[in-house]
Amino acid sequence: MGITAKELAAKLGISAAAVSMALNDKPGVSAATRKKIKNEALKYGYDFSKIKTSAIKNGKIYFVIYKKSGVVVADTPFYAELSEGITKECQKQGYKLRVQYYYESDFTQSDLESIQFSDCIGIILLATELNSADLGMFLKLPIPLVILDGYFESVDRDFVTINNTQGAYRATQYLIRKIKSQPGYLMSSYRIQNFAERYDGFRKAVHENGLSRSQSIIHELSPSIDGAYHDMCDILSQRKQLARCYFAENDLIAVGAMRALKEAGYRIPDDIAIVGFDNLPISQIIDPSLSTINVPKAALGGEAVKRLIMRINDPALSYVRIQVSASLVDRYSV
Repeated sequence: MGITAKELAAKLGISAAAVSMALNDKPGVSAATRKKIKNEALKYGYDFSKIKTSAIKNGKIYFVIYKKSGVVVADTPFYAELSEGITKECQKQGYKLRVQYYYESDFTQSDLESIQFSDCIGIILLATELNSADLGMFLKLPIPLVILDGYFESVDRDFVTINNTQGAYRATQYLIRKIKSQPGYLMSSYRIQNFAERYDGFRKAVHENGLSRSQSIIHELSPSIDGAYHDMCDILSQRKQLARCYFAENDLIAVGAMRALKEAGYRIPDDIAIVGFDNLPISQIIDPSLSTINVPKAALGGEAVKRLIMRINDPALSYVRIQVSASLVDRYSV
């Protein structure tokens, strides 16, 4: 017969209240104390099934934003809307939410243990900047996990992602149909999985229209408005060949490139047409307004919450990848 909470408290010389808070994932004890109590409870055969329902009710969903360079994951409208979708769905479902930021440069094993021995009942991990190797430490946690805005074939977990390939394919088809010219590509100098999938969609559309993929002009630009602007200014000063139209990997690149082109005397879309990706608020207010691919960002966050709750309630579920479709917004840059 397993040990009781009262017996465990006596054995450890800790108050029964502290043991109760630790086992039920309630605030009031340190991460180190919680870890010690849970480890000893496991050692002496404590029956955790007694507290599962209570722990879920009192625990929190953690939205973990793990930053590497910070070049892509920043305080942008994209992530603000994504967070809003997560917050609203948690409220709707009656779950508490905690947003937790970590930085690769100072993330330690202690941070990981703080999550494991906290009141966390499930994690939504923002994987925009991550690769499969970065996930290893989070995969070790015995906590339900949904990976948001990133996908890795080798990892068995639930994923909620944008359909990047579909969105880029639609944007490129739109350019070819409207401009009737070989489209160019404004590529981010910082490579992530989302951008790689967008490049796949671009190449697929070019190929299906009977065009040579090797003939598409590609410019590598920083994935920010200022960075893309300065990089495009350098390209223009070097008098490199330009395409008649471009697909940009995100709106920030598109807006920066448009600014440089306009300053150099090019008319948009009469001389050069551009379509972006993400449908950020700035795409509506620049002149001309930017044709782009809309990502339902709040819906993306909401789907991650729904899947995580399903996983919390039934850990034996098969893993899935949920892809949220993207749609074209036709404005005046094409």
